[in-house]
Amino acid sequence: QLQLVESGGGLVQSGGSLRLSCAASRGTLDSYAIGWFRQAPGKEREGVSCISARGGIINYADSVSGRFIISRDNAKETVYLQMNSLKPEDTAVYYCAADLTPPNSAYCHLSSKHDYWGQGTQVTVSA
Repeated sequence: QLQLVESGGGLVQSGGSLRLSCAASRGTLDSYAIGWFRQAPGKEREGVSCISARGGIINYADSVSGRFIISRDNAKETVYLQMNSLKPEDTAVYYCAADLTPPNSAYCHLSSKHDYWGQGTQVTVSA
C-alpha cells in the first residue's frame, strides 16, 4: 500500500516562493499519476496541478497556471510543486494524492478520485 508524505510548507510573504515535496514513504510512485490539491478554511478542496506517471502530461488549475510548476523524480520517489509569486489566496493545506494508472498510459486529472492521499502540509502566505 502506498503512503505519501508532504513537506515544504511554511509561512512566506506575498510574492515569495516555496517548494513542496510529495514522497512515497512506502511503495513506489512510478505507476501513479500524482495530483496536488489544496483546501483553505471554509472552502472546498481544489485541484491545483497534476502530473502523469512518467511526467509527460501536466495540468494546472487556472488559478496557479504560470506561477506553479509540477515535476517528478521517480528515481527519488518524489513529486515536487514549485510555487512562485505566492498570493495570500494561496493559503491552504496542500495535499498530494496518487492515482494508479494502467501501464503505458499517460494522463492525470484534478478530480478527487485518487487512490491514496497524504496528510497535508500548511502553506500560509502573508500580505
